[in-house]
Amino acid sequence: MSGPAVLSEDRPFWGYGDLALFLMAGVPALVAAGILVRTLFSLLGWPWEARAPQLLAGQLLAYGFWFGFLYALLRVKYRRPFWRSLGWVDPGSQFWERLLLGVGLALGVAVLGGLLRTPNLDTPMKRLLSDRASVWLIGAAAATIGPACEELAFRGFVQPLLVRTLGAAPGIILTALPFALLHGPEYAWSWRHVLLVTIAGVGFGWMRHKTGSTAAAAVMHAGYNSTFFMALLVAGKDLPA
Repeated sequence: MSGPAVLSEDRPFWGYGDLALFLMAGVPALVAAGILVRTLFSLLGWPWEARAPQLLAGQLLAYGFWFGFLYALLRVKYRRPFWRSLGWVDPGSQFWERLLLGVGLALGVAVLGGLLRTPNLDTPMKRLLSDRASVWLIGAAAATIGPACEELAFRGFVQPLLVRTLGAAPGIILTALPFALLHGPEYAWSWRHVLLVTIAGVGFGWMRHKTGSTAAAAVMHAGYNSTFFMALLVAGKDLPA
């Protein structure tokens, strides 16, 4: 017997009030995670010079709090399952295809970045990569937990609402805009970088809409991020010791 059907993207059972609550919950989640991580690092006597470990620990904890709120919202208010409601469907045998599409998207974005003469800025992200351990930590997070959490939030929860209201193309594009703005500080608010991330977000949104699977979008996102991380490793002369 086959399992229950995945909820269609254009028929989410939650509303914009739920979206507002979810967004507001992000603030206390970040604050609580920051306080807990600073306290833990201080108690354990861990150094603060390398910022990547504390940033990633805080981000992971904040995601835990944030999605814990969403889990409670879906389970308590609507009595619906968390993963299936957000379209988290195993891509199965198409895993590698989705991953390679992410690689192709990254290469296309890189070419477009060159055509736009995207500047090589001294961004906060570059300053965060202060040592080799930080590079590997951020690379691992960018290929795993980062894509999963971002896709659950944007393509799993936000996009279905916008698609229901505006239609597929406007919903996908409007979901990609706040996704890109979220990454703006990483690139010192360079408009070219924000535009390129918006295009990538449209690609992930298209995958979510085409397949009905947020997991497929996350795999594509992981392939995209991994491609840029591998490019950084290939240019190893620029990596910190």
